[in-house]
Amino acid sequence: MNELIDRLVKDAGLNPQQAQKAIETIAGFVKEKFPMLGGAVDQVFAGGASED
Repeated sequence: MNELIDRLVKDAGLNPQQAQKAIETIAGFVKEKFPMLGGAVDQVFAGGASED
């Protein structure tokens, strides 16, 4: 997750807080539109959710 945040900071010019919020928004969108992927989305993003 931290790698993705770092990439968003570098490539999209976001600050770390904005990058974190963008990831949360995208994860929520995917889970809403594709509920069958909810568990997978949680697993993919769980690694960095508590890391700061």
